[in-house]
Amino acid sequence: MSGSLLFQSLVLGVLLGGLYALLAAGLTLYFGVMRVVMIAHSAFLILAAYLAWYFNKETGLDPLLSLVVTVPLFFVAGVVMQRLLITRLRPATLTMMSVLLTFAIALFIEGMLGFVFTGTQRRINLSYSGSDIEFFGAQIAVVKLVAFALAAVSLGLLYVLLKKSRFGQALRATIQHPQAAQLVGVRTDRVAGLGFGIGLATAAVGGTALSLDATIYPSLHWHWVGPLMAIIVVGGLGSIPGTAIAAMVLGIGQSLLQVELGTTWAQTLFYIALFVTLMVRPQGFFGGRLAQRF
Repeated sequence: MSGSLLFQSLVLGVLLGGLYALLAAGLTLYFGVMRVVMIAHSAFLILAAYLAWYFNKETGLDPLLSLVVTVPLFFVAGVVMQRLLITRLRPATLTMMSVLLTFAIALFIEGMLGFVFTGTQRRINLSYSGSDIEFFGAQIAVVKLVAFALAAVSLGLLYVLLKKSRFGQALRATIQHPQAAQLVGVRTDRVAGLGFGIGLATAAVGGTALSLDATIYPSLHWHWVGPLMAIIVVGGLGSIPGTAIAAMVLGIGQSLLQVELGTTWAQTLFYIALFVTLMVRPQGFFGGRLAQRF
């Protein structure tokens, strides 16, 4: 591998890792707040991508503008889902039953997309879709830079919300120890609902970012279940910083392997990382304390 090709692969890996971190952030929130394994998260990503495509098709405007509608819509959908469905599950079997419940939701979303939009593959064509910029000899697609910028801004806002606001403190307290949070006056049920809504809102942003540079179809969400689950396990269940680090490491690793092995074989990195983590350090390499409680 030449030096220029190595550098380009590293840059693309960083951009890919940033997008992966955004896509997986919601999964981390679901599990951290309520121990819910949200299989349907990737289905909501593809739903958001379809809404962005439809918005662009009908209005001719940049799909990023669809976030004005989809982010509040997904937030409300997340709160409603948590209040009406998730809270009805028995605490003793919450994690296991959440897999079955959200699996059914994923199938429903896939069927709905197939019914409304058919199984035809869709792709957004923008004025800057084929544009590249040169960065120290590396050719970087503009759409990848836009997706990375969207991911960076979204994760930055999420970090500020969790670290600087009173709600963020209540949410982190609920993640760390819900019983202790209740003792100091935190309404953990309300916080869990809002946290679930925020997690689904990140799916709206992530799906829109994904639609800028991906061909979408109703069953595409199954392609993302494995990699996203691997990222949150390697990063440490419930740890957003751990998820971001794991996403960046795996994104760079995938980009480097892609040069030698091709796209298909490079994807196996996620599953190898998942198996190694479960065998060597089940609590995750970057998360630590929270995952040990579960």
